[in-house]
Amino acid sequence: MRISRRVLGAAVAAGLVASSAAACGGDDKKDTGSGGTELKGVKIEVAAKWTGPEEQNFRKVLKAFEQKTGATVTYASTGEDTDAYLGPRLDAKNPPDVAILPQPGLLQQYAAKGQLKPLGADVTGEVDKNFSPYWKDLGSAGGKSYGVLAKAAYKSILWYRPQAFADAGIQPPATWADLVKDSQTLQDAGTTPFTLAAASSDSWTLTDWFENVYLSQAGPENYDKLAQHKIKWTDPTVGKALETLAQIWGKPDFLAGGLAQATKTKFDASVTDVFGTQKAAMVYGGDFAAANVATTKAKVGTDAKVFAFPKAGNTAPALLGGDIAVAMKDGKGAMALMKFLASPEAGKVWAGLGGYLSPNKNVPPSAYSDPIAKQLIAQLQQAGDAARYDLSDLAPAAFGATPGKGEWEALRAFVQKPSDVKGAQQRLEDEAAKAYK
Repeated sequence: MRISRRVLGAAVAAGLVASSAAACGGDDKKDTGSGGTELKGVKIEVAAKWTGPEEQNFRKVLKAFEQKTGATVTYASTGEDTDAYLGPRLDAKNPPDVAILPQPGLLQQYAAKGQLKPLGADVTGEVDKNFSPYWKDLGSAGGKSYGVLAKAAYKSILWYRPQAFADAGIQPPATWADLVKDSQTLQDAGTTPFTLAAASSDSWTLTDWFENVYLSQAGPENYDKLAQHKIKWTDPTVGKALETLAQIWGKPDFLAGGLAQATKTKFDASVTDVFGTQKAAMVYGGDFAAANVATTKAKVGTDAKVFAFPKAGNTAPALLGGDIAVAMKDGKGAMALMKFLASPEAGKVWAGLGGYLSPNKNVPPSAYSDPIAKQLIAQLQQAGDAARYDLSDLAPAAFGATPGKGEWEALRAFVQKPSDVKGAQQRLEDEAAKAYK
């Protein structure tokens, strides 16, 4: 991988804001633009992985662009395996105008094959004005800028039901040891501690669990080395992280429905199981889970709160993710949409809908109504130079971003047999060795 791994400083962290708690309200027909005609008659196809609430909210952003320019935009969902959807279309010379990539690794892959269009000067100017160099680097390859960070995610939090904690007489834990202890207290009080989204299609959640523990225990430098495969997955630091995870994953009573249900549970359902049907007290999910909470009767900030992912070592983990918009076709329509996605205007529209975090430093905190936003900003600022981008998203897609394969499936297999740490490590290394060639 040739991606810059320069860390996020406090200045970058201060420019990030977290998701709104507002429900996915509004009507697609509401006039949020100026009724422009600049692109009247121009048709633009956009492809992204989002479904459910995330798709609904993104469609409202696209609607704002349509009303601003007069363009007609259609949306196609790629599903979780973005490369499996885009690859055949690229081979057939029929890609969408704009695609939203969930991993910088895919951007590198497509750019190396000449399948992306470099950003125009006006789009680059918008990026320079609104984004830190770190985010621009993540959207670049070979010295050229290709991507716009359309959506970011803060992934070092756990969501919980305050009432369940109060009933058990516990407070949000600050360390991993306290998390394990509190989980047992919840279980003893009659509340299952976790729902775990370990379905084959959604076991990306398992990679985030691992990355938070690994970053905390092994530290930022080892994290960077593992991301670049300069440390093998058979390294003792990986084994230690897996042993730590097994303290929760290896206890079926800690998981709603036990192991059999956990391996079938998808992410959306895992959030609903906590805040809708109240089958458990906690669930892992980035800030974007606010959009899922909003589909239940629970209110973010009151019935649904977050706490920082507990420290498993000396480092307080601060894990970031992001979705990168790229142009795959020439034409003013694609570049106009890219420029819009790089603007504060697009960020403000999305911020008001919930389940969103903007890497655009000119989307002000006032655009968000969620009190959790200040909490997450504080966590990022405290993380400072220890903040890191999602490791699995920095890896080749075959290893870090493919349902049923690579890291996803290796960790899913570990959930099913958490006593086999060495076996899990070897499986991870075998998959990584193939993907990093």
